[in-house]
Amino acid sequence: MNWNNILDDKIEFSRSLYEKMAIINPGVSELELYEFRYALEAMTPENGWDSVVLESQNEIEQKVNRRDFFESIQLKPRDGNRLVLDPTIVKFTWMIFAGLVSGFYPVEWVCRHFYFDIRGFLFFHRTTYFTDSVQSYLGGTPLRCFEPRQRRFDREQAIGYKAFKEANRDVDEYFMDCVLSLARIHGKPILVGIAGPTAAGKTEIVARLQEKIIEAGETVTTLEMDHFLTDREYREQQGIDSLGREALHFNLFLTCLEQLRMGRKVSTPRYDFVSATSSHDLEGHLKPGSAPLEVDPADIIFLEGNFPFLLAEVARHVAIKVVYLTDDAVRMKRKWKRDMDYRKKYDREYFCNRYFREQFLMAESVYIPQMMTCDLVVDTTGGCVWASRQARQLLELGGLG
Repeated sequence: MNWNNILDDKIEFSRSLYEKMAIINPGVSELELYEFRYALEAMTPENGWDSVVLESQNEIEQKVNRRDFFESIQLKPRDGNRLVLDPTIVKFTWMIFAGLVSGFYPVEWVCRHFYFDIRGFLFFHRTTYFTDSVQSYLGGTPLRCFEPRQRRFDREQAIGYKAFKEANRDVDEYFMDCVLSLARIHGKPILVGIAGPTAAGKTEIVARLQEKIIEAGETVTTLEMDHFLTDREYREQQGIDSLGREALHFNLFLTCLEQLRMGRKVSTPRYDFVSATSSHDLEGHLKPGSAPLEVDPADIIFLEGNFPFLLAEVARHVAIKVVYLTDDAVRMKRKWKRDMDYRKKYDREYFCNRYFREQFLMAESVYIPQMMTCDLVVDTTGGCVWASRQARQLLELGGLG
């Protein structure tokens, strides 16, 4: 059967696509063909697959490595009163589907540049975090590697933290030993910055680090940057998208940071992650009926968030800088379980639009710049811990090289 005939035959098109998609995402093979066809039917172009215009591989690669492509993605496009997926995202997936069935796009090329999320039934671009410049800054090779156990998640559509924690056990234990070793070198109080994308596991690893430090007889506390976020509705209206100081009650944040370093207790904003609202107004005042968070001083203060040492005003306070990473495809599965199944935080369309848009932008603006200045990078998906040259020397003296 030639390409044009396949385009006109929905049954043959779905069968051919199903076979190739099972190679791209092993989880597809867990679906019966008829289940795959249900999902595909909802994504089929109104004018049929022969209406899809295929761009060249080079054109697509150039497009998905430009900021303006991702900045053009709408978070809440509507069709009448209904929230919908951004048309660019839908056409992007149509193009890859059609290109796979026609043979225009090789499976190997698709796997190299994109990943397929089954629940969203969409293709997303693979973000490159370990650029040549980052690897050079981190000495060219990881400090230590372990078995990459997250491969067991390849067939999963969503991931809970219990399984995620077990998969990361070895790399996390080594990373925590590295932090404790570096902390012994610095005086008290010491500020440790943990950066990383959403659903990478930052909150959980900080909690586990705190337990180990307490067992060692030290006191710990956490200052979470996310609690200093302003209301999401305001940020979206202003086009801020959680990036930079503009997304935060920044002056209040600096004040709290300085007070903690002086050994004083502070009251911070409290951010409601379900309603996406802050306990404080834009002037930094407590809203009526809201309650702040109380943070006690400690020997070791963890600064957790997306960009704890991106800004110079903050970075000068941070003694140990860490970027904690998990690949985008795995984080997406974590977010399905955490944000959609448990928190019921987003509409599905908004959830997918936002994830598609922000991964490249956040990597370019936030995570890669911090990887170029940090002490440690934890790659939980690759099962590796990387270190700057200076941190590597200190850790080798401590027997952890």
